[in-house]
Amino acid sequence: MVGMLAAMPPPAPRFAQPGDARFRARGDACPGALRLHRADDGALARVRVPGGVLSWEQADGLRELAGRLGDGELYLTSRGNVQLRGLGAECGSELASRMYEMGLLPSERHERVRNVVASPLSGLDGFGARDVRPWLTALDALVCGSGEAAGLSGRFLFALDDGRGDVDALGADVTLRARGDGDAELRIGTLESVARIPADEAPGAALLAAMVFLEAAGGSGGGGASGARSASGARSASGSGAWRVAELADGGASLFDAVVRRLRAAGLPVALGTVPVPGAAPPALGVVTGPGDTDALSVGLPLGRADAARWRALTDLARDHGAGELRLTPWRGVVVPGVRRDRAAGALDTLEAVGLVTGDRSPWTGVGACVGRPGCAKSLADVQGDAAAALPVAPRADALPVHWSGCERRCGHPRGEWVDVVAGPDGGYRISVVRDGGRTGEPEHVTGDPAALATAVATARTTRN
Repeated sequence: MVGMLAAMPPPAPRFAQPGDARFRARGDACPGALRLHRADDGALARVRVPGGVLSWEQADGLRELAGRLGDGELYLTSRGNVQLRGLGAECGSELASRMYEMGLLPSERHERVRNVVASPLSGLDGFGARDVRPWLTALDALVCGSGEAAGLSGRFLFALDDGRGDVDALGADVTLRARGDGDAELRIGTLESVARIPADEAPGAALLAAMVFLEAAGGSGGGGASGARSASGARSASGSGAWRVAELADGGASLFDAVVRRLRAAGLPVALGTVPVPGAAPPALGVVTGPGDTDALSVGLPLGRADAARWRALTDLARDHGAGELRLTPWRGVVVPGVRRDRAAGALDTLEAVGLVTGDRSPWTGVGACVGRPGCAKSLADVQGDAAAALPVAPRADALPVHWSGCERRCGHPRGEWVDVVAGPDGGYRISVVRDGGRTGEPEHVTGDPAALATAVATARTTRN
């Protein structure tokens, strides 16, 4: 399909203008497994894991690398990727070699652009309209096989939703969502407009949409190009260096129109419709009953971190009693599929014993934080330590998620409705509720006292309109 779509370049969507704060004059410096980021606690490597799917051997290999080259922990991101921190300055060559041996670097040129989230429970619990694993395999192969795709930003995100609406809620740049009638819907950014296409053509259509975006952006993503310039030296609007669809001045509407034209020009039947973006829906924690005689176990990692003991418990379970794989979720959790039903309850108890979150009544449920001090020079506080000190006994069932941030960048914050806890320069925190992309009322300023913080955060988490 992709070869049929080379003709008819679309009109360029309108991008933010040079006077806009989103206008950029440099390439994307998003870290990867080959391009390490220098943090205060050492180098950081971000390993892309398309769909969050790791074999137990790959997962165990990451644990070994974290212990030998880094600080001994593994950190999950909001895209289901893995970060290694505290790496030595000279470890880059060995790290890259091991990643290649483990099958985590199928293409050096594309390692930072393999950003794909997928419904973690797809094919496991009887819900969803389609198992998206074939889409995942096909899309990753298409991305890695496209020279042009290497020019995407390391922040550009694909989402593959099996129809349940979980990852459709994450605001990816390009989303495929399965339909019950066997077709697929393609969404650009957070537009409610969708294009209905044949499901078998969906991975190619997703790559096409990314290429149309890249053409319009002037090829200024991960390749580091600075964008198209006019004869006077000023960058044109279509080469403004946008990294994501959200940075388009019209929210991606003209990009969507251009993608539809290209799909139709390739002979695909395309029907247009309107489907609201759903609310966030992370998988429930605990035993997930599946078809046949096996279940999946869904657990969370406190603050998205796993030491060697916790990670080993997961890999041992996957190897000895599961299907041999782990699925990392965009909510900083892990799903272990294929656990025999008569072993599931005992296995869940084992995971809880090492400190993993196994139920929605855990005080860690819904709590996230950036790395904070001492790992980040920009952070004003040890937010992870403060978040742990201010945990309630257990959250209410309807509690909002909460995210602790060490500075105004709010790295890793959730989407939708959430409690925003941001460190201030005076040692305290500003607490507010974020809803529909905006704050509801003035932030409450609270000192760093753990009891006061716990009370204020717990109150904010139960505040709903």
